[in-house]
This record gives sequence, structure tokens and C-alpha cells, in this order.
Amino acid sequence: MSASKQFAIEVVRALRGRDFQAYLCGGCVRDLLLGREPADYDVTTDATPEQVMRIFPQTYAVGAQFGVVLVPILKVENAEQLELRMAPEASAADAAPEDVAANSKASVIEVATFRSDVSYSDGRHPDAVRFSKDPREDVQRRDFTINGLLMDPISGEVLDYVGGRQDLQAHVLRTIGEPSHRFAEDKLRMLRAVRFASRFEYQMDAATFAAIRQMAHEIHQVSRERVRDELTKMLTEGHARSALLLLDESGLLIEVLPEISAMQGVEQPPQYHPEGDVYVHTLLLLEKLPHPCPPTLAWGALLHDVGKPPTFRVAPDRIRFDGHVEIGVKMVEAICRRLRFSNDDTEQILALVNNHMRFAHVGQMKESTLKKFLRMPKFEEHLDLHRMDCQASHGDLTLYEFAKEKLASIPIEEMRPAPLVNGDDLIAAGYAPGPGFKEILSLVEDAQLEGRLRSKQDAMAWIAREFPTQ
Repeated sequence: MSASKQFAIEVVRALRGRDFQAYLCGGCVRDLLLGREPADYDVTTDATPEQVMRIFPQTYAVGAQFGVVLVPILKVENAEQLELRMAPEASAADAAPEDVAANSKASVIEVATFRSDVSYSDGRHPDAVRFSKDPREDVQRRDFTINGLLMDPISGEVLDYVGGRQDLQAHVLRTIGEPSHRFAEDKLRMLRAVRFASRFEYQMDAATFAAIRQMAHEIHQVSRERVRDELTKMLTEGHARSALLLLDESGLLIEVLPEISAMQGVEQPPQYHPEGDVYVHTLLLLEKLPHPCPPTLAWGALLHDVGKPPTFRVAPDRIRFDGHVEIGVKMVEAICRRLRFSNDDTEQILALVNNHMRFAHVGQMKESTLKKFLRMPKFEEHLDLHRMDCQASHGDLTLYEFAKEKLASIPIEEMRPAPLVNGDDLIAAGYAPGPGFKEILSLVEDAQLEGRLRSKQDAMAWIAREFPTQ
């Protein structure tokens, strides 16, 4: 039994020991019934946030106004041990903001009070909540039937007030209650519906799907960060191709990623891309993403050819996409900015797009150029993208195998040797600091990587010959 599950059970025991109702809820129940290991565990109870915070130490009331309290996972053997560690004086005020931010979903148990929600003016948060003593009332506010199940983790009994077990067995995704009402409460649920249907390979209920098609244009009310995170999950959970198809069919793709929608029908030269147009190629590539998949690799794969639609032209010899990499990099930079990617993730995604065509020349690169290419940060992602790019088109992995063999055979000290000289050496030799330093040092590094310079003495002699002082 995982530590998270054990602690969640002890949280339930501790709440019940104080005469409160408590159950596992949401995705963890769904995953347990499907025989999957949940990523995290949530508990629902009739205890109010204040009562929960009086029971458990170091609670974080990050959503107390909505009835949500985070309980950090502790290592405990049983409920009695947990009882001994209870600290009635502990409260949300004890938690510094940085401590709250540091607690990821995987390191806390989310404890939520039974509640019903009163309208959603902003399309995300309820305007008000009413705490309840009835678990039946609580599940009615949740998104999908398969996420509306409750479980007694001690007896194993499942409480199903919404038909969730039947939908799990039938492989159907449907909202709890009227779909348009559920989506109006939180527009992100439209993207979540696509993700769950793709992830579990479920059929979406007709009424649920119709509501998404009708309301897809309202997805812009959702913060860009939340949209980004949901799309990232779609791309990395192992069913990226089916998720993209469903996004398109539902009308959401053109709203959240119009640049991908624009790939449809953009023909490619059949001698290099017998598989079909740019969109078909991208779908085939997404199907080959590893699982688990680094988010930056997934986004690099999705966006690597985003510059092709605006650069399409039919030349006398064949279809061409002149400058599609350069145009694509600019487009990807705008997409990453729009979706609020971090600077580090943006840098890696841009690098993947910017360098994906360089593999075509890897066999003709100078030794210094090749070594600099192979030592790029996270080069394994570049290599994976090239492999998938080939497999989704012509199928020739010759250059992939060449680069892979070189990466494995060149020692790191040859790939990234200690510099033979630096700026201080140049100054000591009588060179005035300036822009020329960078050129000199770069040329010295190239010669070193190619084995033409092997010592500081050789390097300084070479500099004196090639760049004589006045």
C-alpha cells in the first residue's frame, strides 16, 4: 500500500474517531475501481474546515472559503499514532505562503467539506457555498459521474449516487446533471472532458459532447495557465493523438490552438511525407510520444511544424516550406507567451522547434559543430523528436542512429572539454578587451573540439599567428 493511500485511510479514521463522516472521493476512487494507482488521494467529510484544522497539524486552508483544507502527508502507522500527533492549536495561520506553495498535490491529502455551490459568476469559482451534512448533496456539484463516487476505504463500500459505476463499466463519460450547467460552472471542464475521454478511451455521452460543441467558444474565460496545464496533461498521459482529434471534433482546438487547426489540409511533398498533410503527420508523431513524456518534448512534438501552413508554396519541382523553422520559432514563442509557459520550458520548446531540421545535416557537420550540437541541453529530447519525426514520415532512421551512436561514443570530456584559454589569458598577452574576444575564444574552442589544439601553449601560439597584436 502506498504511503499516500495509507495516510488517507488514517485521515478518514481520525475524522470518524471524532464522529464525522469521511470518505475517499473523486479521481482516486475512480482509479481504484479501475485497478490503477491513484496519483493522489482526496477525502470528503461533513467536518467544517475549522474542525478539520483543529484535528490535524500543519493544515493549509488554501481553499477554506470553499471548504478545502490541505493536510500534509505524515508517516504514521495507525490512527492512534495520528491522534497523538494532532495539534488543536495548529491552524492555517501557522503556514507560511512559501510552505503552502511547496506542497504539491502528491504530498498532501485534500480534505473537502460536503457542500453545495451557489452560482458561478466567473465561470470557475462558486459565488457562495453551503456546507452540508449529506454526501448525496455534495456529489451533485462534481463534474463527471466517474469522478462522483465515494468510497469507505476501511470496508471497501462504494457510495454511488450518480450512476458512476455503471458509466465506468460502460466506458462512458458524462456530466453529473445537465451538461451545460456543469460547464457553465467551470469552463475548464470542457477540456477535462476531452482529456478523460481520451485517457480512458471512453465514449463521450451525446448530450455532454453536444454541450461542449455549443459552448467551446467560452473556453477563453478560463485562465491561460489552466488551459496550458490541461493541454499538457492531454499530451503527456499517453493518448495525445486521440485527445487532439477529440479537441478538433468538439470545436475546442480552433479556440485554444488555432495554429494546430491550420495544419489541416496543408499538403506535403509525397517523396518526403507519404503519410499525408501536416496535420496527419503531427497526429502520427503524437502517437509515438513516450509515456511518461517530458512536457517540453510533447509540446515540441506538437509544434515542430507549426510554421509550415504560413510558408506553404508549390514550386516547379515540389511543395516547399521555405523558412518554416524560422517562422515556426516566432509562432511558438508567441504560443508559449500566450499560454504563460515558464522561461525554462519556453527555451527548451523553442530549441526543439529551432533545431529539428538540423539532423538532416548531422552526417556532414564538422567535428566541432557536431559536438556542440550533441551537447545541447536535454539533447535526448531532440533525439526523440527526430526519431518520431522520421517514424511519422519516411521511416528512415539512418541519421537518428548516427547521432545516437555519436552521442554514446564521444566521452563527455571530449564533448565539453575545459577551455584552453580565457579572457584573462588574452589580456595578459596584450589583447584589449572587446567584442573580438568572443570570436577568438569560439574559434579556439572549435579547434580544440576538432583536436587541432591540445594545450594552452598551442592555443596561445595559434592566437598569436591568427590574431597578431598591433
